[in-house]
Amino acid sequence: MDIQDLIKRHPQLLYCAEDIDAAARELKTCFVGSGRVYVCGNGGSAADSTHIVGELVKGFLSKRPLDDTMKCRLAAADSELGEKLGEKLQGGLPAHDLCENLSLSTAVANDIDPDMIYAQELIAYGRAGDILIAISTSGNAKNTAYAAVTAHALGMTVIGLTGEGGGKLKEHSDLCIRVPEKETYKVQELHLPIYHFLCAKVEEELF
Repeated sequence: MDIQDLIKRHPQLLYCAEDIDAAARELKTCFVGSGRVYVCGNGGSAADSTHIVGELVKGFLSKRPLDDTMKCRLAAADSELGEKLGEKLQGGLPAHDLCENLSLSTAVANDIDPDMIYAQELIAYGRAGDILIAISTSGNAKNTAYAAVTAHALGMTVIGLTGEGGGKLKEHSDLCIRVPEKETYKVQELHLPIYHFLCAKVEEELF
């Protein structure tokens, strides 16, 4: 997977190509070091968070077959079910969508602050060496800013995905990929090929 192919299909992304490439390296380093990736987004970007996690937890462009050791362990746990699991399951990368827990979200909104849901989850889950991918088209969503500050306090790396300005999220990101658009839907249209590239690049190098 070559960044030049991405730029050829989406020439506007030349503007942030170096940051995209750097983000791919950060993700690889995290996974190789047994770290985890947490993803959150505001509004429509919450759906992008779910999409990203879906591409990382199972095969994206490749099948990612399990290694023989895991197949044997599954078969040892149950000869019939384990064999089927060994044939069907794929290698996965530990990525978590912070947008999906409805019960927790409503509890935090009622008891703490609705803008702090992602921050609260990171307090429970996040560890030094992990990565937070925070997505906000303007860069000014409070929920992603709170999450980024919390991630840094935990020793995590923050990758922001925003529009051209970067907003407050840029200030709280170790690496901020700012696409050269300002309107929300146009920013989102460029976020999709970026995170597809990141997921494909990491998969190619780790599997």
